[in-house]
Amino acid sequence: MLFDEEMMLLAIEEAKKAAALGEIPVGAIITDENGEVIAKGYNVRETENSPTGHAEICAIEAAAKRLGSRRLSGCTLYVTLEPCPMCAGAVMNAGLKRLVYGAFDENGGACASVVCLFEHKFPYKPLVRSRVLEAECSALMTDFFEKLRIKDI
Repeated sequence: MLFDEEMMLLAIEEAKKAAALGEIPVGAIITDENGEVIAKGYNVRETENSPTGHAEICAIEAAAKRLGSRRLSGCTLYVTLEPCPMCAGAVMNAGLKRLVYGAFDENGGACASVVCLFEHKFPYKPLVRSRVLEAECSALMTDFFEKLRIKDI
């Protein structure tokens, strides 16, 4: 298995933690330039009543604290779902070297699906790889929302 896929499996484990809390199952991992995992995160929007409690934001903040810098220039963010505009902006502001994501977000994705913020004249743009373990990441979302619909019936 390739390294990106291995890291996405870790992000999927984080997403499962979110699902266990009743959160939308999105998980994130950040590695440093040596490939060491330095931060993890998962959605906590409902749990913490936080509009910014996205997996990416949680992981970016944890990585910045661990490194003692807001600049994450040699790091890679692995996330199970295409980042929204807020999270794509945080990727750029943190100066992450790479962004790797699994499933597309047709309703709010800001890297390809709805808009691509990285195509605009911002001073920094990460290298992006999509569709890493896409089927597995998509299944997390599908299963979560199917269970919600069953509860509502």
